[in-house]
Amino acid sequence: MKGIEAAQSACVLCTLLAIASALAFAQTAPATSGQAAQPIPSAPRDGQHDFDFEIGTWKTHLRRLVHPLAGSTHWVELQGTSVVRKIWNGRANLVELEVDGPEGHIEGLSLRLYNPQSQQWSLNFANSKVGTLGQPTIGEFKNGRGEFFDQEIYNGRMILVRNVWSDITSDSGRFEQAFSDDGGKTWEVNWIAVDTRVKDGSVSK
Repeated sequence: MKGIEAAQSACVLCTLLAIASALAFAQTAPATSGQAAQPIPSAPRDGQHDFDFEIGTWKTHLRRLVHPLAGSTHWVELQGTSVVRKIWNGRANLVELEVDGPEGHIEGLSLRLYNPQSQQWSLNFANSKVGTLGQPTIGEFKNGRGEFFDQEIYNGRMILVRNVWSDITSDSGRFEQAFSDDGGKTWEVNWIAVDTRVKDGSVSK
């Protein structure tokens, strides 16, 4: 009897050892294709300082298409200054534009606001002749290029508006505005401003 009991005990012990080995292997085995590890989502990009490059005083060369979306090629050129002041530690800024040319004078004000929830900027422009802020364009910067869009009525028609910041360096930048009346299939540029920093122009920030 003792021999049989010893044999049974040895058999049980071997079974327990086999189960323990199987569990240990299952815990250390790599995931199969059906159990692929889920990718870790990247952290949202913080763009609240995207416009810091523009704080200061700039010489502005502006070209404007007088009659957009009318088949016109009549462009005018104006020269002047843009002064950009930081607000809310960079989460907003205020732009004062004043340019003159043979065919007119423009005074403009642009208020740019950063939304920390959407992580996008809204660009709000007002002309001194109108005195109210227009429809804001909304967007963000990617790889050094900022694109901002809105939808508004122009000459009785609903159009798309696109603002683009590009060619940005510490001392220069290019801004352009374009309209589309075919849902974004084609765009007509109507406003091109090239800014060059005024080295000795100091403004409070």
